[in-house]
Amino acid sequence: MYDSNNGLWIAHCDKGPLSIVGKMANRHGLVAGATGTGKTVTLQVMAESFCQAGVPCFMADMKGDLSGISQAGKTSGFIEKRMPEFGIEDPKFQSCPVRFYDVFGEQGHPMRCTISQMGPQLLTRILGLNDTQEGVLNILFRIADERGLLLDDIKDLRSCLNFISEHASEYSQIYGNIAPASVGAIQRSLLTLENEGADKFFGQPSFDIYDLLATEGGKGVMSVLAADKLMLKPKLYSTFLLWLLSELYVTLPEVGDMDLPKLIFFFDEAHMLFDGTSKALVDKIEQVVRLIRSKGVGVYFVTQSPTDIPDNILGQLGNRVQHALRAFTPRDQKAVQVAADTFRTNPEFNTYEAITSLGTGEALVSFLDEKGAPSMVQKAKILFPLSQIGAIDESQRSQLIKQSKIYGKYDKLVERESAFEVLMAEREAQLKEAQEEKEEKGGKSSKAAKVPETKKNGVFGKVAKAVITAVTATLATAVGNEVSSRVTGKKKTGSAKESAGKVVKNATSAATRTITREITRSILGNLGK
Repeated sequence: MYDSNNGLWIAHCDKGPLSIVGKMANRHGLVAGATGTGKTVTLQVMAESFCQAGVPCFMADMKGDLSGISQAGKTSGFIEKRMPEFGIEDPKFQSCPVRFYDVFGEQGHPMRCTISQMGPQLLTRILGLNDTQEGVLNILFRIADERGLLLDDIKDLRSCLNFISEHASEYSQIYGNIAPASVGAIQRSLLTLENEGADKFFGQPSFDIYDLLATEGGKGVMSVLAADKLMLKPKLYSTFLLWLLSELYVTLPEVGDMDLPKLIFFFDEAHMLFDGTSKALVDKIEQVVRLIRSKGVGVYFVTQSPTDIPDNILGQLGNRVQHALRAFTPRDQKAVQVAADTFRTNPEFNTYEAITSLGTGEALVSFLDEKGAPSMVQKAKILFPLSQIGAIDESQRSQLIKQSKIYGKYDKLVERESAFEVLMAEREAQLKEAQEEKEEKGGKSSKAAKVPETKKNGVFGKVAKAVITAVTATLATAVGNEVSSRVTGKKKTGSAKESAGKVVKNATSAATRTITREITRSILGNLGK
């Protein structure tokens, strides 16, 4: 619950309400605890308080439970029991304005980004590339930028990979080796990503970060991401959330400390963000978390144990709610000790023992005070939500999606002229040019083959004419002799076969002499020019 005088009321202890100070809400926070201890309800109570204060929130809904924040709650036995403990006589149950989102576009408005917006560093993580393959990806982005190629979706990235592979020898001299094996590995990773449905995430229209900063009726809009399918793909989930946070950091202006933050960002299942993450990427997350508070954004990590969060980031989380942890193994005991050590000690109880004995809905709570110092840890009970606890049905979700002010803005995929279309057009133009050149060469060859027939004055024309004349003359003489002998009755000596042989021999000799003579004339004629 929000009270302008007392801040954002989240929990209640023996000494009274425990509230997050508005101007310290952008100093980030942590909600931790074992499964079933009440983390989701705590997240819902926090989100409601920010909503009532006019602060929009973004949260990932892992099981669909957070969708109930869109409906007003109602009294239950549990709530009736807690009301006197909190000093509440008449709870004003109310809903929050909600917009549902879904990376896959099934349970909410699609949330897309382009390949260019994601960038090579985050793509390397989502594709699981090594350093060499990341180098090739950086080269690709550099070439695409120089050529003015837009990288919107996976087919744009794939077509650029084919392009730099075909021109590897040219670009390797400028940017370094582009090995076919690296290109092939990236292509295979792209195929795997595509098969997981990530092709629906990349494209246009890309998501406008300012849609997360909406308010309605003085309340902050709750942006709820359907993550039940997304969490089954940890790399895509963590990379998407990191991209979203990075976009907020890059896009929003510096505002310094405000009475209330512009946006609260909840990282549920936060361990997914860091599992298998390179040091370079963890450093990037740390940088964004450290600096984004100056943009008026608070980041709250929700996870099972504080040990899921790297120490450098954990040290920046000032507002903390720790639910129960179990200490069955030495590793569990170490995690409990780490959690206990992150709090400012309260001499009234043992923090370590308290963490292992908390009941459902109970927690150790420590928020930053007006000066930014952590308050002494208190054993407390978390308030009950004023909205519905539990999921809504599909008809209610569908109705809310259609009533949303951004309905239709992102629902239809837009195809614009990007790298795929440009490179495809270039390839088609090259193929057409090659075909025309081939046809032109083929036409010249056919024309050259007809030269002896058409160019009568050329050397070959003269030789052919002389050969035909010589052979014709010899055959005519032979035929004339044969006719004469038959008319006179005087036959020449020798058989007909011998006569025919002599005719052929004479014709050949005549042709040879003629060819020699004509070629010699042609050579001498050219020398004289």
